[in-house]
Amino acid sequence: MEQLDPLKKARSINMDSSFYGTFAEIGAGQEVARYFFLAGRASQTVAKSISAYDMKVSDSIYGKSNRYVCQERILQMLDHEYGLLVERLSEQRGEKTRFFAFADTVATSSHGEPDARCHGWMGIRYQTYFQGPPHEIILHIRLKDRFRLQQQEALGILGVNLIHLSYSFPRTLTEIVKCLVHNLGHERLEINFIRCQGSENSWIDHRLLNLELVKQGVAEAVLFDEKGHIQNASDLLFRQPVLVQRGTFRPVTKTNLTLLEKGMEQFQSQFQQTPQVLFELTMHELTAEGELSHKDFLDRVDTLLTLGHKVLLTHFKLSYQVKSYLRSHTDQVIGLIVGADQLDRLFDSQHYQHLPGGILEGFSRLYDEKTKILVFPFKSEQMCLTASTFHPTGSLKHLYQYFIQQKLITDILGCEDVDTSIHSQDVRLMLKSGDPKWEELVPPPVRDLIKKQGLFGAKL
Repeated sequence: MEQLDPLKKARSINMDSSFYGTFAEIGAGQEVARYFFLAGRASQTVAKSISAYDMKVSDSIYGKSNRYVCQERILQMLDHEYGLLVERLSEQRGEKTRFFAFADTVATSSHGEPDARCHGWMGIRYQTYFQGPPHEIILHIRLKDRFRLQQQEALGILGVNLIHLSYSFPRTLTEIVKCLVHNLGHERLEINFIRCQGSENSWIDHRLLNLELVKQGVAEAVLFDEKGHIQNASDLLFRQPVLVQRGTFRPVTKTNLTLLEKGMEQFQSQFQQTPQVLFELTMHELTAEGELSHKDFLDRVDTLLTLGHKVLLTHFKLSYQVKSYLRSHTDQVIGLIVGADQLDRLFDSQHYQHLPGGILEGFSRLYDEKTKILVFPFKSEQMCLTASTFHPTGSLKHLYQYFIQQKLITDILGCEDVDTSIHSQDVRLMLKSGDPKWEELVPPPVRDLIKKQGLFGAKL
């Protein structure tokens, strides 16, 4: 694969007349089909190429949709084009052909234009053997190039990669992601949603596949709903208030839930809104002890899901990065729940040296009128640290007082009786040593799941 550019990939597929299908592209020209026409012998691969730009024309072909760049539309396109292809050609060539239908629906715009949103959905429905059942791969992408022409070029390369992937499907999650972004730098686009379906894709755990996107830097973050299904953040968080609790959750404790409940009460009281609640896991924490463990990641996700919560997996170390990500998906209030022991890190200028404007730029990215930090106390035998008792050093103390006065940083109320000295690490040590006291420190559903599946290296 390393030797194949998009034209060579398209030509290798064109040379095989047994892989045959339809191209349906909306929103950025016909950039994917163009590679197959340029490569030569396109008649051996392309049954039809269509681009229904006019909304009324598109609706007449694929049916109505609330939006035209959405998952619903890409599925309508695949349903129609694949069904039509098989209906028309299966009798004639079904015994010697693997059919496919490729589709994309994309919004492109040059950066700086009003309301610019450069993103789209791409998918392919395909057979893995003659007269076989259909399989499917769906992607959501965000285009990062500055100008439309560059975005269209990146889209064409990605589409060729996706078709080539379905033509000769690899057998590891790492290879799947590498195949998709081959000949594309991570700076050109982001894939933040991938779903593979079909009998021969049943070995794929979509939590691990989407973890691979973040691990390889192809996505900044991916979002799982309460059932562990991958979701597009723009759809799930659109115009929704959001409350995020950052942590290791290895495992999630009763204290974590108590703090979330109190933070939720304060959020609802202050803003008169019920937010979408996200538990955030970061790659920084997942790799803190060395090599990433898939089992450890799944243990954390499964225990959070058993409580009915959504999980956000990110590449973010700093709070402003989380806020910037969420703000790109919602215009409503964002609340971040953090421990008082993290305030030192928040006001450590060394963490912002990579920004031209230093710590001031970091805070400008973190704060707007709809972003709040809710602080829970950090307790030890020697002290109890809160937002009210924290004092940064030097001139930053004046900036901190401003944040306090503007209620951009506030203490979570009613935490006097919450024992925040118990941490996930303490529970994990008890699990490994066989100390049964751990059962009192985690929510009952988490306790039952750990005991049933032996999570987190439990010695039971």
